Amino acid sequence: MNREAWLQAAIEDLRPLFRGHGYELKEVHVSVGWPSSGGLGNRKRTIGQCWCGTTSEDGKPHIFISPLLTGDPKDPMGALATLVHELVHVVVGTEAKHGPKFAKCAVKLGLEGKPTSTHAGDDLIARLVQLAEKLGPFPHSKLTPTEKLKKQSTRMHKCECGICGFTVRLSKKWAEVGAPICPTDKEPMTIDLPAEDEDPGED
Repeated sequence: MNREAWLQAAIEDLRPLFRGHGYELKEVHVSVGWPSSGGLGNRKRTIGQCWCGTTSEDGKPHIFISPLLTGDPKDPMGALATLVHELVHVVVGTEAKHGPKFAKCAVKLGLEGKPTSTHAGDDLIARLVQLAEKLGPFPHSKLTPTEKLKKQSTRMHKCECGICGFTVRLSKKWAEVGAPICPTDKEPMTIDLPAEDEDPGED
């Protein structure tokens, strides 16, 4: 059983829990993967994300569980509690965000804490422990990033007048258009465009 099959099996086992509180789960895709943003945030980290069915070609919602999570149902960074949180988004609709509709459903299912960062309460933990024992170990190796991802920034190139020394900086896009004219000496300026910038993979 791979990670996706394990998570899909967990969803099937959780259907009666949702149904018992009046919520019917739709068919949903689930994967281990990075959220669209905030996956490695320092102060606030996104550990799960739900995309509504209207964004999917087949109309089914997509859930992504962060690769930073574990299979331990008692761990605040556990995949199962996060899965329940994302499934709440599925049943109430992502348009509800973390508002009253979401909070009401989350509490019924045994999630506690702020709606934006819930954790499993004691009763839900007991249910998830049984589920984990039934499914077996989560077939996933938790990631522990050792390097902080850097945002790629626009590289600026120095342009200098060879007569008066006047300088400006341009992005590669405009540097490739041509050298600007010095406003003082009315002569084309020299652009510092290193050879490595010819690599099409750089901006």
